[in-house]
Amino acid sequence: MIRVFLADDESPARERLKELLQDIAAEVPTAVAGEARNGVEALERLPASGAQVLLLDIRMPGMDGLELARHLGGLENAPAVIFVTAHDKHALEAFELNALDYLLKPVRASRLAAALKKAATAGPPRRESLARAAGAPREYLSVAERHRIVLVPVRDILFLRAEQKYVTVRTREREHLIEESLIALEREFSEPFVRIHRNCLVARSAIRGFERTGAGEEEAHWQVVLDGYAERLPVSRRQWPAVRELIADRP
Repeated sequence: MIRVFLADDESPARERLKELLQDIAAEVPTAVAGEARNGVEALERLPASGAQVLLLDIRMPGMDGLELARHLGGLENAPAVIFVTAHDKHALEAFELNALDYLLKPVRASRLAAALKKAATAGPPRRESLARAAGAPREYLSVAERHRIVLVPVRDILFLRAEQKYVTVRTREREHLIEESLIALEREFSEPFVRIHRNCLVARSAIRGFERTGAGEEEAHWQVVLDGYAERLPVSRRQWPAVRELIADRP
C-alpha cells in the first residue's frame, strides 16, 4: 500500500484526487497520509506523515509546487513527487526536458495509476532537475533540523559563507548550516547577492558601507559593514573592484 500526501490549494481538487485513489484501489492500493493547502503547510506536515508519494499542485499561493519540491531534498526519507497541473505549455516542456513526472488536470484514473506505480520505485526527483525546471530563484532556503524543514526567507539573509562542506546562512537573528554549493547559490541569487570573497556572498541590500584596515607600511584591506550585524566581513583584493563598482552604481 502506497502512502500518498495531497498538496493543492483547492479543496475540490483534493477531493477529486481522493475519489480517483478509491477508484484505482484494486489496481494500486493507497492510503492518504495527509493533506495541505499550500507549500508551507505541506512542509510542516509531510515529515511526520510517512508519505512515499506526494501529489503536488504546481500553482499554489505563497510557495509554488516546484519550490516546495526543491526543499524536500533535505528530508531523510523524501517522497517521490508527481506534479499536478492545468495545461501550461512552458511548464510541461520544462518537466519533460528534466524527466519530472506530471499529471494534467482533469486527472484521469488510468494516468494516475500509471504515475503511482512509477513513483513507488522512482524516489525523490533530483535537485538539479527541479532547479532547471523552476527557472527562477527560490524565495526561501531550507534547513533540515530534527526531522523537520525550517524555511529561511532569502530576503532576511545577510550573507552566505562557505565553511568546509557546509554553507553558513546568516540572518540578523541567527545562523543556519546548509549543504549546498556556494557557486550554485551565487548562480541562483546573482541579483540579490554579491561575492566579496572566494568563500562569501553578501546581500547587496544589507551593505551599509566599508571600512579600511591597515596603516603605515601595512597593506590596506577593505571590510564590508552590514546593517544590524557587528562583524566586519573582509573583501578580497580580487573582488574589491567589482564590489566598489557596485557601490558606485548606487543612486
